Amino acid sequence: MATGRTHRPATRSRGIPEATVARLPLYLRALTALSERSVPTVSSEELAAAAGVNSAKLRKDFSYLGSYGTRGVGYDVEYLVYQISRELGLTQDWPVVIVGIGNLGAALANYGGFASRGFRVAALIDADPAMAGKPVAGMPVQHTDDLEKIIEDNGVSIGVIATPAGAAQQVSERLIAAGVTSILNFAPTVLSVPDGVDVRKVDLSIELQILAFHEQRKAGEEAAAAASDAGVGAGAGTGTGAAPAAAVEPPAGRAAAAARKGGPEGDVPAVMPA
Repeated sequence: MATGRTHRPATRSRGIPEATVARLPLYLRALTALSERSVPTVSSEELAAAAGVNSAKLRKDFSYLGSYGTRGVGYDVEYLVYQISRELGLTQDWPVVIVGIGNLGAALANYGGFASRGFRVAALIDADPAMAGKPVAGMPVQHTDDLEKIIEDNGVSIGVIATPAGAAQQVSERLIAAGVTSILNFAPTVLSVPDGVDVRKVDLSIELQILAFHEQRKAGEEAAAAASDAGVGAGAGTGTGAAPAAAVEPPAGRAAAAARKGGPEGDVPAVMPA
């Protein structure tokens, strides 16, 4: 069976844009779901909706694969599954090592989606001597002292880092020196790697912070809308058509105004700039 060491995807040599490559797994997931339901064909509009993109972008992406579909019929689901799987390199075996078998690393080891998508967890590695030999997801954890030998013996080119932030850079350097050329990094830190090494970073805290930003913005918009509605109602009741500023300004707005004008004496800012 071919391994990740000897075969690499042809996406770069064929000039497929990185943005398109990033969307191919989305199309494959949607197509796989259709295939499991024995759906033979799908239109660009239906597939785009299932993948969360617009149909024009989908058709453009598929043009890089040489797949244009059939007018009035759509795309052949099974053929597209094969086409995209081949382009992503998923028609072959990709051995993967996971380094750092704490809570997150153990959860990744137990994830059943790797095998069904062309990835085989070849080894679980941890620096804690007490972890050595303990079974996780049916595999014994191995010590980091053996990292280089493990990578060589299994022909590994993809490494997953799930260590604490402080250990991640050193682990990445050892992986790269041993022959790993692609890293999926779950550690909350930015890795410095040489040219020719691809790193994909997954930071759950950053994603949550982005969601918090959107939640705060939505709350602000709702508060502004409520204040505006209250102002209109007050204006209608007094016959002036507008509410007094104190009646419509939300507490956050009054605090911001106080910060701009200064403290109680008007000479010292209430909130110093960061």
